[in-house]
Amino acid sequence: MRLPALLLCALSAVAGAGPADDYELLYVNLDNELEPAQLPTDEPTPCDCRREPSEWDKLFTMLENSQMREAMLLEATDAVLRGEMQRLRAELGRLAGGLARPCTAGPGEARLARALDELLQGSRDASRRLARLEDAETRRPAAAAEAEAGRALSAMLRELRETRTELRAVRRWAARHGLPAGCEVALVFPMRSPRIFGSVHPVRPLQLRAFSACLWVRASEVLNKTVLFSYGTEQSPREMQLSLGPRTVELVVGGEGQGLAAARAVAPGRWTHLCGTWASRGGRASLWADGQLLAAAAEVAAGHQVPAGGALRIGQEGGRGASGVDDAPAFSGWLTGFNIWDRVLSEAEIHEAGGDESCHVRGNVVGWGVTEILPHGGAQYLS
Repeated sequence: MRLPALLLCALSAVAGAGPADDYELLYVNLDNELEPAQLPTDEPTPCDCRREPSEWDKLFTMLENSQMREAMLLEATDAVLRGEMQRLRAELGRLAGGLARPCTAGPGEARLARALDELLQGSRDASRRLARLEDAETRRPAAAAEAEAGRALSAMLRELRETRTELRAVRRWAARHGLPAGCEVALVFPMRSPRIFGSVHPVRPLQLRAFSACLWVRASEVLNKTVLFSYGTEQSPREMQLSLGPRTVELVVGGEGQGLAAARAVAPGRWTHLCGTWASRGGRASLWADGQLLAAAAEVAAGHQVPAGGALRIGQEGGRGASGVDDAPAFSGWLTGFNIWDRVLSEAEIHEAGGDESCHVRGNVVGWGVTEILPHGGAQYLS
């Protein structure tokens, strides 16, 4: 009843208003009705469109799907395994029950047992044969290796023999054409002549009560007495002398008839290292060839002293002039490494004097390469 009364009041108010009032009322009402629809609101407009998923979204989706599949597969596998385990337990239970009951083997079972025994025996035989074969194969490489090592050793021995033969040939050639180890030059005497010799001029006088004299010699020929070096005075032309014979080596001290001789043939064309030692006290003398003692004696010019003032020559006797008429003792060949000491060398020192560096070992009275040695009459130095 209240609503019709309100409507009636409104209509009466409208009817009582003038034309201007009607316009304003309509304008206000229209304005009030349109503005709420046109004015923007603060609430966002809902949208039904869907955004395209990014790569990360896709990746996470794939991971979730794979984890779900993996969980499903694990559950299915567990179910299958549980079922198989149950069936296996049942089979084992039946088998255990059957074995527990006493039984008698029938004909078929007996044949099966025999077949199994034969199969086991054959397996054992095959295993033994296989073991023997493996053992043989194991030994075979060792035997082959030993045979190969033996062949290699034989080849090495053949090569060593061939090398030794070649070295001997080289040594023979060097003995004929080369110089001894450590020697760079040699004094060459082209022929036997009293005018061909080498004069030695030591700094200190040869007034000696002991000496050691060593040299390398390669004679062209040794037909009779051949003097290698000689020291003499007018009164005693053979105070010190080392000479060769066809089959001997001789050391003279204190004049003719006093000395020491040894049977040793010096092969022509081959280098030989010779040493002679002497001491006044006791007159002990010795001869050495290539480091080997040839002869030793006592009471050789005992108490004697080699006097000073003489002439020292190599390749000819000393104490004579260059116009000597006796050419028989003259030397032809090569000489090098000539040294004299004022003492008796030990065996080790003699070995060193004829060793690999013999020409670098020098005497304190005459030193090869240090003491002046002048060639005469056609003698010359050659390297």
